[in-house]
Amino acid sequence: MTLLHIIARGKIARSPEAELVARYEKRLTWPVKLTELPETGGRIPEPQSPHRTVLLDERGRDLSSEELAQRLEMWRDGGMREIRFVLGAADGHAEDDRAGADLLLAFGSATWPHLLARAMLMEQLYRATSILAGHPYHRAG
Repeated sequence: MTLLHIIARGKIARSPEAELVARYEKRLTWPVKLTELPETGGRIPEPQSPHRTVLLDERGRDLSSEELAQRLEMWRDGGMREIRFVLGAADGHAEDDRAGADLLLAFGSATWPHLLARAMLMEQLYRATSILAGHPYHRAG
């Protein structure tokens, strides 16, 4: 099964956002791993190969839940062992990281607080995997 690996700068600590992240982490049927890095420095762990990298970026594509589900399905069925979702620091991602990503993903054109974006990502991953499982959580239309 494909691992969903969320890599984020900063500690979420005890907060309402942390509770949301934990809630969706428990509900996900796909394996999920959460890695927190310091605001600066720190090493991103080596990925399982083959893998895909998604950077959350305000200049990225605004995908619907169905489109995200289709992308996850394509990568899973294509044999990807890990899909990494990387949330950068306050100043975003380096240009070389952006250029090397398989997908730049945005949650609309608004700017979101970092911790809220992490919770929103977890919800969208839960929704996308629920769509793929045919679960009634997602109601299209």
